Amino acid sequence: MRIGIIGVGKISDIYLTNTRDRFTENQVVAVADLLKERAQEKAAEYGVPKVLSVDELINDPDVDAVLNLTIPAVHAEICEKTLNAGKHSFTEKPLATSLDDGRRIVALAKEKGLRLGSAPDTFLGGGLQTVRKLLDDGWIGTPVGVTAFMTGRGPENWHPNPHFFYQPGAGPLFDMGPYYITTMVTLLGPVKRLSAATRISFPERLVTAGALKGERIPVSTPTYVAGTLEFASGAVGTLVVSFDVWKSRLPRIDLFGSAGSIGVPDPNTFWGPVQIFRPGQDDWVDVPLSHGYSENSRGIGLLDMTHAATVGRPHRASGELALHVLEVMHGLLHSGETGGFYEMTTSCDRPEALPVGLADGEVD
Repeated sequence: MRIGIIGVGKISDIYLTNTRDRFTENQVVAVADLLKERAQEKAAEYGVPKVLSVDELINDPDVDAVLNLTIPAVHAEICEKTLNAGKHSFTEKPLATSLDDGRRIVALAKEKGLRLGSAPDTFLGGGLQTVRKLLDDGWIGTPVGVTAFMTGRGPENWHPNPHFFYQPGAGPLFDMGPYYITTMVTLLGPVKRLSAATRISFPERLVTAGALKGERIPVSTPTYVAGTLEFASGAVGTLVVSFDVWKSRLPRIDLFGSAGSIGVPDPNTFWGPVQIFRPGQDDWVDVPLSHGYSENSRGIGLLDMTHAATVGRPHRASGELALHVLEVMHGLLHSGETGGFYEMTTSCDRPEALPVGLADGEVD
């Protein structure tokens, strides 16, 4: 399919590189950005034939699908315009910042008979697909629980413009939570109920790097979120995401079953290590990766979506999955505010695993 990319900031490089060099079933034919000069530079660097305005790209008859790499606040708006123009839409995470917006664009895609997909697609990488195979093949028996931790000190120490990280629709939950929650849902299935405690630990943050060094950022979204997730499968999950932690010895994700445990790799990567422990072993054992895509393969979710649209099967990084993850995040904030349980109203199918033995650029 012919792809148009809206938003050509830093994250666009890996999408442009992979589409040009690896995922050649797609072709980037146009780019757009609020900074036209930046779009022109990317087009020249990657051999993209057209530099357009946002509206021109969305309505260009040579564009079949739009990759939306804009800021989270306008993800839903761009997706909606894309779908109304009759084109498939794939967006960076999160699907939207508002749950109502997420519901609306998922319903619109279904109404129009178009594909809607969303990052993260890291769960299609070699590391997490190996975990999925171990789980599906019964290596740890029946899943019992999962723990997931993302702890750090926050982006004001390195990001050139960290202000938006501390506003609603961002924070550690919306910034990094999609990687962890998507991983848990693709392994264990949908969440049925959850609860959380949340806090803003520091009412303002000090920028300590870059051109904005010395500026103070008012914080208006929780920076420490501790949640408990009850999955429809019966498994129980623990999730902690925080920008308030100087140092931690916590794992990224551990998956527990009736017959063993799996050490799950960083869900913001496509590689390992993957480790397993079973009764009778002395310690964790490294597991060779069963699948490819074990290097930075961002864009594989887009490839899977466009290929699935061509052959007529469901795609894996779907709008329904992203909407469910979005509701989990909103539910955690709601529970933290109210002090009660949050009952989920959305669900999703557990995406099909990738087959073993795929060549680079293949998804079937």
